[in-house]
Amino acid sequence: TKEEEKREPEERKETKVVEQGPSRPKSTPQRPQRRMGPRPTRRPSPPSGAPRPTPAEPSGEAPAPPSPPQPSGEGGPSSRRARKPKKKGNKRREARPAISEVELKANVKKTLAKLGAGTTRRKYKKEVKQETGVEEEKKVLNVSEFVTANELANMMNVKVAEVIAKCLELGLFVTINQRLDFETIELVADEFGYAAELMTEYAADEEEIAEEVVGEEIPRAPVVTVMGHVDHGKTSLLDYVRKTNVIAGEAGGITQHIAAYVVETPHGKITFLDTPGHEAFTAMRARGSQITDVIVLVVAADSGVMPQTKEAIDHARAANVPMVIAINKVDLPTANLDRVKGELAQYNVVVEDYGGQVSSVEISAKTGQGVDKLLEVLALETEILELKATPEGRASGVVIESELDRGKGSIATVLIQRGTLHKGDAFVTGTHHGRVRDLLNERGVTVDEVGPSEPTIVLGLSGTPQAGDSFRVVADEKEARDIAGRRRLAQREREIRKIGSVSLDHLYEQIQAGNMQTLNLIIKGDVDGSVEALAESLEKLSTKEIKVDVIRKGVGAIKETDVMLAAASNALIVGFHLSPNSKIRELAKSEGVDIRTYRVIYEAVDSVRSAMEGMLSPEIKEEHLADLQVRQVFKISKVGTIAGCYVTSGTVRRHDRARVIRDDIEIADARIGTLRRHKDDVREVQNNYECGITLDGFGDFREGDRIETYKEVEVARKLSS
Repeated sequence: TKEEEKREPEERKETKVVEQGPSRPKSTPQRPQRRMGPRPTRRPSPPSGAPRPTPAEPSGEAPAPPSPPQPSGEGGPSSRRARKPKKKGNKRREARPAISEVELKANVKKTLAKLGAGTTRRKYKKEVKQETGVEEEKKVLNVSEFVTANELANMMNVKVAEVIAKCLELGLFVTINQRLDFETIELVADEFGYAAELMTEYAADEEEIAEEVVGEEIPRAPVVTVMGHVDHGKTSLLDYVRKTNVIAGEAGGITQHIAAYVVETPHGKITFLDTPGHEAFTAMRARGSQITDVIVLVVAADSGVMPQTKEAIDHARAANVPMVIAINKVDLPTANLDRVKGELAQYNVVVEDYGGQVSSVEISAKTGQGVDKLLEVLALETEILELKATPEGRASGVVIESELDRGKGSIATVLIQRGTLHKGDAFVTGTHHGRVRDLLNERGVTVDEVGPSEPTIVLGLSGTPQAGDSFRVVADEKEARDIAGRRRLAQREREIRKIGSVSLDHLYEQIQAGNMQTLNLIIKGDVDGSVEALAESLEKLSTKEIKVDVIRKGVGAIKETDVMLAAASNALIVGFHLSPNSKIRELAKSEGVDIRTYRVIYEAVDSVRSAMEGMLSPEIKEEHLADLQVRQVFKISKVGTIAGCYVTSGTVRRHDRARVIRDDIEIADARIGTLRRHKDDVREVQNNYECGITLDGFGDFREGDRIETYKEVEVARKLSS
């Protein structure tokens, strides 16, 4: 029947043959033959009530050939029913046991957790955690600034598509290679159960460094920074201690950049850092105070506390560094020690003589008076600190200064703080890297290794780092190059974001100040610290009318690219301790670029201030010339109204400006059109003479009016402080 025809193919799909038999030759399946060939003759249906034989479905094994017909007693339907327990084809047809709702919910949650579907997975884990009562801490994710979405996904071991989807949920449209700022990284990491921590240096943290620097700690030499106001005798003090004449080599007698010295004293070695005293070197003094153990504050006995003395006190307090007061120039007749100590007390620096805890020593750097006592006090102060460091392991320290030497390339003065630096070590400092090619002491002598608290000049840098950058030895040059590259990339990203993040308020201020002028500067110098300090000093000259913008600063000679940039941006090139060659000067002359070189920072600041004053619009002032009194009024048809006047003071000249005053009220201000004496046109009329004048555009003269003549004079303006 038709129902049987429909039921037979369905039964073939549901039934599976699982009997294992001996290997037989493969035969062509019967189903394809029935599809391609003529429809086979259907076997007679069994009698009602008899079980219907189930045809076998093709499987991986060769189907058995059809058996010959047998009697119902042996091979008929009853025999197949007897072998039914051996077959598994009817398993799906059996009724499944009922599953409870609890088991179903558990299976669903388990499946969702395996699928790793973001929010559902985390929600399920959270529920399991609450059920079990196990509180897991968030994993810490140490990330660098501006990593890509793909890098972040790899760190968290998730798919990048999940990170992008999470960013979309947060309202951020990002691509797979787009760099994310730290705020976005923090939000995304929190969604995945991580706590993000920023690694700004792209290097090992303090714990890893501590693990690398192993070994017994031994006493090290103290690092002493000498601070104070300009010309108070800081370098003279070091000059006496070192028994060398350092002052003679300084331009203008002012220290231009930090210098590090190791001095042998009766109490052991002391590393001295000499910082410049000019107010422009605030940043350099701050860096010096962060790497020092003790600060020697030099105060002149005849001058007392000065502005830079106050700054040095603030730096010492900010860095929590002990101070020793050295009152210098006590041999001068104008020295007043009590005044100096009293002024120091006003800034909460109470010396021991006044009942405080700050040591003070009276010295004369010129004669050497009290210098030995100062060294003894320093030894006592540093002995209390118990300064120790381990000389083993990889070296790390701080860059004191850097410069571009014509014969040696980029060099840097580095103060080693831990470990020992050897020749051939790979290192990274700031955004630069390199391998130690040579090590020099402060006298220029080659040394093989440098230990803690010792300064050294390092050769072999890829560029000139900034004063204050960290210096660290790494495993190999490849690692150093990778760290430096990532730092440069992060720095570039910060600069781009800084340029792009201009607030609307700032933009409105720029629109309002449409008449504001800009003096663009390009600063090049021999030492990074001096370049940075000079740029800071010049930028402080900015006023509401003129803004000083340092568009480029760097260490090294003035190059063609600097000249072309100055020509394109209408900038002034300032060279500090540099002398451009003839080729650069000719190029600058042809491009109309002004190059100015200086040896002392005072001269550079004064020169730029004068240039800014030249950019200011001149101030218009009135210069009083003469006073006249109107005695009679004439009207002439071709000329107009003429005022007959008497010159009471001064000299009246043709084309001067005149102001008509009536009853102490100014009623007109115009230029003199004609000036006559009797009937003759004249150029000027002096005091106590009569004359006739006309004013352009005004003729309402009356007897008794008073006329004042004046001229406008342009006066150069000074730069307001």
